[in-house]
Amino acid sequence: MSKMYKKLLLAPGPTPLPPEVKLAGAWDIEHHRNPASKKALKVCVENFQWLLGTKHDVHLLASSGSGAMETAFVNTISPGDKVIIVNAGNFGTRWLKIAKTYKANIVELKKTWDKVVTPEELKKALDENPDTKAVFCQLSETSSGACSNVKEFAEIVSKTNAIIVLDGVSGVGVVPLDMDDWKVDVVVGGSQKGLMLPPGLGFVAINDKAWKLVEACTTPRFYFNLIESKKHMDKGTMTPWTSAITIVNQANVAFEMMKEEGREEMWNRFKKLAAGLRQAVFALGLKLWHECPGDAVTAVAIPESLKDGVKIPAIMRDEFGVTVAGAQGDYKGKFIRIGTMGAMDFYDELCCIAALEKTLKKLGWDFEVGAGVAAFQKALMD
Repeated sequence: MSKMYKKLLLAPGPTPLPPEVKLAGAWDIEHHRNPASKKALKVCVENFQWLLGTKHDVHLLASSGSGAMETAFVNTISPGDKVIIVNAGNFGTRWLKIAKTYKANIVELKKTWDKVVTPEELKKALDENPDTKAVFCQLSETSSGACSNVKEFAEIVSKTNAIIVLDGVSGVGVVPLDMDDWKVDVVVGGSQKGLMLPPGLGFVAINDKAWKLVEACTTPRFYFNLIESKKHMDKGTMTPWTSAITIVNQANVAFEMMKEEGREEMWNRFKKLAAGLRQAVFALGLKLWHECPGDAVTAVAIPESLKDGVKIPAIMRDEFGVTVAGAQGDYKGKFIRIGTMGAMDFYDELCCIAALEKTLKKLGWDFEVGAGVAAFQKALMD
């Protein structure tokens, strides 16, 4: 007989959709050049400007976040240009792979996945490489849960001729970001994490300093071409290609929900959830994987003494209906990742902790049942 349970998605993307956003996905499809579609695209750009804290152009793409990363790179960096890659996780490595693909001159600031690159290390690299065109880094490193000191990174880069390009895929909508005030030049992201949307909508926000590199860039590009994109934005057709108009409609519904809550209130909600989750982890006798945990993803170290600990995500999903994620790459089996982003609330995280407790008990971990649940509730009440 099949198990009867409600399935909960607490992975670090994709994330669950609110009912209102699901319903918007059932609206009649409009042609992407119709007035209604062009208006929806324009409103979506304005909503992104509100969320990111920018007055600059936001280009919408029918792609994942990785497509937005590639777009930012191929429009600003010519072959042979020097770039600094901040690499302390799988998505720092993605910047590195893109840079190698397009034959950039790479300076890599590499750390193990439980560490972060410091502002001092970035400044040293820039001082030693004054011909750097761009610094590529993460707002939230999805693979490890870490958040770097992006605000200080951007302040350091702003005093040079280089630009800073920020992967905001798992951070935007979850952790604080004020693009213009922080002097961030480019922000890229995708729809399926903090924005409470299905996968398929990418975005690139870009300021005037970075646009000078776009105008000078010699890297060949066709689909991911921001100059073509800007031409269409300026004449009101908004995108050069067929738009992901259904997700755009859903995005505008999601943005209205975000605006009703407020940016700071939304960031504070995730901060509280993540803080409570960390207290639950400690109460279960476990440790965090990262020395600088962020509020979008919590990485929980799997003790070496825990037999079959690598099975934790599968057991939580298949036996208790709760989906979290394991570690990636060479770190597989070292930790699990629990998302606090998008349409997640107190009860989602509470159920996740209960499922984690059941899983740990099944695997023979020694702890007091209910300790994690109690610690989470106490943390949020405090």
